[in-house]
Amino acid sequence: MKNVKLYETHVYCKNLEKSIEFYQSIDLDLAYVLNERRVAFFWLGEPGTKEQMLGVWEVPEDQFFKKHFAFALSVEQLQELPQYLESKGIELRPAFGFDISEPVVHAWMPAACYYFEDPDGNSLEYLALLEGDPQPELGVIHLSHWKQLKNA
Repeated sequence: MKNVKLYETHVYCKNLEKSIEFYQSIDLDLAYVLNERRVAFFWLGEPGTKEQMLGVWEVPEDQFFKKHFAFALSVEQLQELPQYLESKGIELRPAFGFDISEPVVHAWMPAACYYFEDPDGNSLEYLALLEGDPQPELGVIHLSHWKQLKNA
């Protein structure tokens, strides 16, 4: 069915309490914890909207595997992200062979992104959609390069 939104996604963790602490540190609102099932749910987005949810499930080591998901935000918020994460003791990680000096742009979308990991190594991304037409032939480039091309 077209025109639907993603309501929730789930990741695995090895220590639920540690994960709860991490996701709360990046300002996700803890919605509910089911200790008997070893799962925590977090609301994303504007407080009280209940439009998006993240589930974090503790699993045994032999059932654990890493996942990836992205948080959407504005370009202005993305510019503030390195300082925001640094203040929380969270390091950005290089992606697609590019350093972390600035966001990378997936030109096929186009969207600017920063990547980091949760305590279990799940790949997390902050993503801001950019104005302009997609240019998939550019692949992945730094944001400054994208801006130069757009201003040329």
